[in-house]
Amino acid sequence: MNNKNIKSVSFGCRLNALESEKIQKMLSSYVKNAVVVNTCAVTAEAERQSGQAVRKIARENPNTRIFVTGCAATRNPDLFRNISNTAVIHNKYKMDLTAYIPDAADLGNAEINDTVCIDSKLSKQFVQIQNGCNHNCAYCITRQLRGASVSFEYNDILAEVCEAVKNGFGEIVLTGIDIASYVKIYDDKPFLISDLCRALLNDVPEIKRLRLSSVDPAVPDIQNIIDLILQEPRMMPHLHFSMQSGADNILKSMGRRHTAQYVRNLVKRGGDKITFSWDIICGFPGETDELFTETLDLIRETKPIKIHAFPFSPRPGTPAAIMPEQVDKSVSKKRVKIINDTVSQLRTQFMKSQIGKTVQVLVEENNIARCPHDIAIKISGCPINARTICNVKLTDVDGEYFIGNII
Repeated sequence: MNNKNIKSVSFGCRLNALESEKIQKMLSSYVKNAVVVNTCAVTAEAERQSGQAVRKIARENPNTRIFVTGCAATRNPDLFRNISNTAVIHNKYKMDLTAYIPDAADLGNAEINDTVCIDSKLSKQFVQIQNGCNHNCAYCITRQLRGASVSFEYNDILAEVCEAVKNGFGEIVLTGIDIASYVKIYDDKPFLISDLCRALLNDVPEIKRLRLSSVDPAVPDIQNIIDLILQEPRMMPHLHFSMQSGADNILKSMGRRHTAQYVRNLVKRGGDKITFSWDIICGFPGETDELFTETLDLIRETKPIKIHAFPFSPRPGTPAAIMPEQVDKSVSKKRVKIINDTVSQLRTQFMKSQIGKTVQVLVEENNIARCPHDIAIKISGCPINARTICNVKLTDVDGEYFIGNII
């Protein structure tokens, strides 16, 4: 049996999408017809969207078993239990086949509505290296829903990477909930995220590009990661920081473990070779206009080329939800726009500075590729196969895209 009629929809982090693929493969020998929905609860809006999507899938696919898992399903299972043909799987058991078997009976053989359920077709391979988190950020519910940090064995990660390379993936992306916290003990010595990257590049010389997903800038080993990027051309020169704020008072209130100055030092260490992107929460309790300006000033100084800014969303059960000095949502949304407008200008400045350079790209689809700094490029000329890695000369900027020609 194959998994052509087992589809998945994922919300939230890239890890959810990766886990959905693994669940599809796991179910392929037991289920003929199913949808896997991997939900997100990072904000109230993400949770609402997850519930809305499951209800729509159920309406449009009445003869299909729907397995709902992920953080929203774990936090609020009652949101999904009364939806027809739906089985709720707790995060703790999402990769355990026995959790699905009691509800695995096929309801029918109808084709699944592809307008809702889309199989991912990736040009790069995401490889999970850890799960969970050991920190206590005041706004975050993820630790409650994912559990404590667990780092995976190197040999298991190596096997996945080797399989990905064998299957034609030239770029590997290491992912998890808090990958910067990765640590194993081998030969009585700590084996950290930088050691993992070095080992993979050494043991799998066929890796053409190695990239990290979001990292916590507070982890000291990030300095070693920056040094490795500067030394090793196969390490992609772009880091995404889970910053959340650029104001030290807010970072402390959030329970974050870095400071604005520490991030300045990391950016300085990267020099002009490494670019950065951030996550920023606008309107965290106690964020005055003056403290927001501190974040804005840090953005203008350090020049990240991309920021995922979003308004604070109080999650019941977290300390931030009951903190004093809650910020009005309309103010938070205005701050999001200010940050987006600012970083858009910084991104355009950076992109224009790259015109005329030749860069290595990974082709995704429809002649859209990604440069090492994770910016999309429209490649002129004949169609190029997805997963192709080639050199492109950057000739122009078109909004969020570079324009380029293969050389």
